[in-house]
Amino acid sequence: MNKTNMGANTNVHQIALDIVILLLCYVGSIGICFNMMNRQEMINLFVLVCLFTLIYILSNKESRVYNVTTFYYIDRVQRKSTKSFIVATVAVFAVLYCTDGHLIEPKPFLVFLIICYIMICLNVLFFRRIIERHLLKNVPRTAFVGKIPAFNKFRYFLEKTSIQVECVGYISMTEEDAGEGYIGKIEDLEELIREYNIDQVYILQKNDKTLEFIQHYLDICIDMGVTARLIIDIYKRRKANSYVSSVGTYPVVTYHTICLNGVDRTVKRFIDILGSIFGIILSSPLMLIAAIAIKLDSKGPVLFKQTRVGQNGRHFKIYKFRSMYIDAEERKKELMEKNEIKGGVMFKMKDDPRITRVGKFIRKTSIDELPQFFNVLIGNMSLVGTRPPTLDEVEKYERSQWRRISIKPGITGMWQVNGRSRIDNFEEIVELDVEYIDNWSLTLDVKILFKTVGILLNRKGAY
Repeated sequence: MNKTNMGANTNVHQIALDIVILLLCYVGSIGICFNMMNRQEMINLFVLVCLFTLIYILSNKESRVYNVTTFYYIDRVQRKSTKSFIVATVAVFAVLYCTDGHLIEPKPFLVFLIICYIMICLNVLFFRRIIERHLLKNVPRTAFVGKIPAFNKFRYFLEKTSIQVECVGYISMTEEDAGEGYIGKIEDLEELIREYNIDQVYILQKNDKTLEFIQHYLDICIDMGVTARLIIDIYKRRKANSYVSSVGTYPVVTYHTICLNGVDRTVKRFIDILGSIFGIILSSPLMLIAAIAIKLDSKGPVLFKQTRVGQNGRHFKIYKFRSMYIDAEERKKELMEKNEIKGGVMFKMKDDPRITRVGKFIRKTSIDELPQFFNVLIGNMSLVGTRPPTLDEVEKYERSQWRRISIKPGITGMWQVNGRSRIDNFEEIVELDVEYIDNWSLTLDVKILFKTVGILLNRKGAY
């Protein structure tokens, strides 16, 4: 984004309102605690309030609370504001802890926090909307170019944001559409801008309108100093999320189905590294015992290494404790007719004769998967993800099924905590994986990890 537009989507009025509210909370806390504070403590409290305000504002900004395009749902905004309140509170208490309480007694700051949270709730419920809807002036006079029905959904979305517009009217894209409800047609755009004192124009681009056609009218707006906003409506499927950015002077519309948040992905990788190291250390005695038992039980290597398919088709070697006889892959073809997974993409068999005696136990307890902590540490896998498929499975994938490998595979995931071996339909597995991809969050990963521990303790769903 051009540096002059970096704050274009920032709701400056709301930031200013939050600052004023927090300063008023400071004044209120001073009024309540005036008799128990000296002048220096009041100054120290002011410094703490300034620190609290800075962290609160930055946290809200990171959560897109101040983005004018964010839908204003009270419960969501309240949740994000509460999160920012907690972050700022913890940070300030950390400062108080480090100074060993020399700055100020905790009570005045606690009074400030109580008043502050009440005012934050009132701001979310009432103040913000009152200011945006009734007190803000100089709302841009706006015309919409395109079919009125096509704009209905866009206007519905627009009204849920903090974007303020004064609708002058609709301008038809073609001669055929001109009529009742329109103030004119696009050929007369220059005259309409002059007549209606238009500040900005929204143009809805459809598939049948080329950029060359629209470029002419964009040029008219630019020449006249009128802001032109082009709404890209060429992608009809609703499975993908989208956002607009720019590279130099080129605007880029991005459609995606996986998380592209660099911070969240970095945190996930950090958790994977810590979790895998912790898992390796904690399970080392168990892995040693398993290795000895496997070696004594049957011929062959302790570890089973197999090429699996990772993120977007990348190949990697997965590590597991060997739970089958060494000729298991050759015997698989003979057993395909007994496959319990419908569709023939995956292979699963309850009483698989290829499994050794020790193999049955380590599969039942999921001990066979402990070496996958090394895959996570290397970066081929994640603690939580989708099941890593084999090469022959992926060869049978339909286009929509390929989506399940659009992220790193995991040791555990939605499939493992929602039935695992009791699910006998591959499409159900795909649906669970896609559900995980669509709803991914760090919180969801934590929930799945806890569920996995519970399932392992109960020994449910594995064979």
